[in-house]
Amino acid sequence: MLNKLVLAILLSLGFIGCASVPKVDPKGLQKQQNIQAGQAAIYVYRSNSILGSALKKDVWLNGECLGETARGVYFYKEVEAGKKHIVSTESEFSPNHLNITTESGKKYYVQQYIKPGVLVGGANIKLVDEVEGKQAIEKYSLAVEGTCSKQSIQF
Repeated sequence: MLNKLVLAILLSLGFIGCASVPKVDPKGLQKQQNIQAGQAAIYVYRSNSILGSALKKDVWLNGECLGETARGVYFYKEVEAGKKHIVSTESEFSPNHLNITTESGKKYYVQQYIKPGVLVGGANIKLVDEVEGKQAIEKYSLAVEGTCSKQSIQF
């Protein structure tokens, strides 16, 4: 009986892994410092937490695909300042949304985090302060944009 239990545990460990997404080549990457006039910057990142590490979750900006997240990646997008922008994330049953009204020249940091779900882990997003956001993206990799299970969503 004990042997069967150990075998079952070892087999199940083979199915545990970490999701990954394509990342931008760091050789050609310059950190985004200067925001164009009349624009604001939105960073969307997912922490390097082990919780939900086998899951990829889509992220949309204003209903359009930003990309798919995995542990330790972020996206960067400049948007028109003075407008409301909506960051959305795929979750277990329906997307979750965060409204941000931007100001010219300002940077906004949005953290996506995985939460326990009924069938599979869900995701949510929250706005974080600049200090926390900067520290996070300095450690993470810029992900390639444009890969989502749905290229656009309705609000």
